[in-house]
Amino acid sequence: MVIFIKGFVVSLSLIVAIGAQNAFVLSQGVQGRYPFVVALICATIDLILISIGVAGIGLLISSQPELVRWITLAGAVFLTLYGLRLFLSALKNERLKAASSAQYTLSKVIALTLAVSLLNPHVYLDTMLLIGSIGAVYDVSGQLIFVLGASMASFLWFFSLSYGARALSPVLAKPKAWQIMDTLFGVMMCSIAWTLWQRFLS
Repeated sequence: MVIFIKGFVVSLSLIVAIGAQNAFVLSQGVQGRYPFVVALICATIDLILISIGVAGIGLLISSQPELVRWITLAGAVFLTLYGLRLFLSALKNERLKAASSAQYTLSKVIALTLAVSLLNPHVYLDTMLLIGSIGAVYDVSGQLIFVLGASMASFLWFFSLSYGARALSPVLAKPKAWQIMDTLFGVMMCSIAWTLWQRFLS
């Protein structure tokens, strides 16, 4: 259960941060454009990339134990900077904006969802490297539980955002709501970073 929760928290802390993918999912949800398809594609991509990251990094660690030290350092630095970025975002009153646009066909929405998800370099850093390196330290059964927790957070977030967007759009449009969320997840990110710093320095 601890491993599941850690995977869930790490994944949720990363995907909730303001970004192009969340803005796109929100905009499609607000306008009722295939919310199920959009959420399913985004969450499935996360599941695949997280699984690849955990399995791939795990193999490298088993053959080169020293590599985990530098992966841990990279994760600690990234999470620290990411957490500080969330705090800065909260101070700047940034907010998500659901852009209005013409009605799209299903094929066009699928193509846009894939593009927003796969053409964003941060998705690979977050899922394959960062989340993967954290989950790779466990044995095979632990890795499966970690991936389950991480992917569960992704599915929960994207479906909640996609289907809740229309009802919550007046609230999500307010800077104060995202200030609170950015601050909360900034604390989570920095807390996880601290555990990685301790592991690296030990």
